[in-house]
Amino acid sequence: MQRITKAVIPAAGLGTRFLPATKACPKEMLPIVDKPTIQYIIEEALASGITDILIISGRTKRAIEDHFDRAPELEENLAEHGKEELLKMVQDIGNINIHFVRQKEPLGLGHAILCAKRFIGHEPFAVLLGDDVVYNDEYPCLKQLIDVYNATGGSVLGCQTVSQEKVSAYGIVNSIPTDNERIFKVKDMVEKPAVDEAPSRLAVLGRYVITPEIFRILDHTKPGKGGEIQLTDALKVLARQQDMYAYDFIGRRYDVGDKQGYLEAQVEYTLRREDLAGKFREYLSTIVK
Repeated sequence: MQRITKAVIPAAGLGTRFLPATKACPKEMLPIVDKPTIQYIIEEALASGITDILIISGRTKRAIEDHFDRAPELEENLAEHGKEELLKMVQDIGNINIHFVRQKEPLGLGHAILCAKRFIGHEPFAVLLGDDVVYNDEYPCLKQLIDVYNATGGSVLGCQTVSQEKVSAYGIVNSIPTDNERIFKVKDMVEKPAVDEAPSRLAVLGRYVITPEIFRILDHTKPGKGGEIQLTDALKVLARQQDMYAYDFIGRRYDVGDKQGYLEAQVEYTLRREDLAGKFREYLSTIVK
C-alpha cells in the first residue's frame, strides 16, 4: 500500500460570506489570532506526515503564495534586530514545500480536485478544505483518516454528526456500521439534502483521503447542483466501485467559512494561548453577563 505523502488544498473560492474583508484579502488569509487560517490547515497536514502540498488557487489569491514564499528583506530586518524567534518562524513558513496551480474557472470542488491530477499521479492523496479548521493537538484529524486508510485500503471521508437542522448544509453519508464504532462503510452520499430527506446526520466535514481512481471518474462527471462539478457526485460513483469509509474523527471542528464559526475559533484559540489566555479571560468576564 502506497504511503500518503501528497495533499491538495482547494483555495480558489471568492469568500463572499466575508465581504467586504475578502474583496482584496483571500478568505484563507484571514487570521485566527495571529496566524492565517490556511496555515493551520497546512500545519495539520505536515503533522500528519504530508510532505508535498498543492494549493488550488485563483486569480485573486497571490497573497497566499506570498505568505509561503521567502521574505529576504523581512528576514534581514529581524536578524539585524536580534529577533531570532520571529526570524525562525518566518523562515520555517518559507521553507514549507508548497506548489500552486490555478483553477481558471469557478466550476466547483470536483473541478478543483481535477486540477491536481498531474501533481498527484497514480497515488492516494489527502484533501483538506480551508473552511474547516480542526483542533486536536495530540492526534491531528488528517492523521486519523490516514490511519483508517492504512487499515482498510479504501477512501476515507472525515465526518462528524451534525444537528438535524444543519444537514442541508453538508454532504450527508448513508452508511452501515463496522466493528469500529467510529468507522462506517459508505453506501451512498447526498449533497445538501432537504432536512426531511437526509439519510443520516453524519456529515462530511472537509477532510478526505481519496484513491487516484477518482480522477477517471471526475473526467466524466457532469455538472450537478449549482452548475458545478461536485466532488460528492464523483465519490458516490467511487463508492460503488470500491470500498469507501466514513470516519467520525476526534477533534473540535470550526466552520471558519461561517461568521459564527470563525468568531468561535478566534475566542477558543486565544484561550489556548499561554501568552494571551489570562488577560483575555479576564476581559471576557467583564462583558459576559
